[in-house]
Amino acid sequence: MDLGIGDRRALLTGASKGIGKACAMALAREGVAVTIVARTEATLLATAEEIRAATGSEVTPVVADVTTPTGRMAALAACPEPDILLNNAGGCPPGDFRNWGRDDWIAAIDLMMLPPIEMMKATVDGMMARGFGRIVNIVSRSVKIAQPELGLSNGARSGLVGFTAGLARQTVAKNVTINNLLPGIFDSDAQREHIRGMLEETGKSFDDIWQERARSNPAGRYGGTEEIGAYFAFLCSAYAGYITGQNLLIDGGSYPGTY
Repeated sequence: MDLGIGDRRALLTGASKGIGKACAMALAREGVAVTIVARTEATLLATAEEIRAATGSEVTPVVADVTTPTGRMAALAACPEPDILLNNAGGCPPGDFRNWGRDDWIAAIDLMMLPPIEMMKATVDGMMARGFGRIVNIVSRSVKIAQPELGLSNGARSGLVGFTAGLARQTVAKNVTINNLLPGIFDSDAQREHIRGMLEETGKSFDDIWQERARSNPAGRYGGTEEIGAYFAFLCSAYAGYITGQNLLIDGGSYPGTY
């Protein structure tokens, strides 16, 4: 299926590995010119070369930390008029809310809530003026299924989702959509880091927790990052202009609710 975006340009943050990398790869396969942003230069450059070799598309790597104004400026300088924006960032380590102080909460907001809002502020008006835009935030299923050990993420990401709900209704008439993808468990480095953070508290081994989480999912497995990449690519397509302000689960059916 031709998604109708082969002439578009995309700016993707947190795109050197895992879900972000899969999203960049999926767009590049559609002929989209992608600018990928991450903090670790070696990993980022290797990913850029991998995407080029696999797709033949234009790939621009930018080493930057978009939690900082300087990092956001560098990303936007490399791709000042994106048609597609992916906001993707890692989360905070699991823990007990009794151990978190004000600095921990501010750091969580500065990581997971404010940078995506700033990136949207910098790009959404231009998208509306040009008559096309697709913004997708990678959030977490924790905004629908709160996980006790992820309180920082539950709070900060829910703030982003709440903000997006209002903005998305203001932009869709100009063919600019804003949606949130809510991943469940995926076979990714982020998932491995999350489980490592649970070892001391649970007293279980990494393999035990990894396998338990797969067995407890209705699909009986972890999602593949290429699956979320394909979902993302469709949301960015010319055919997704009537989908906006949505929180879209991709979790193997683990969310237990009807609605």
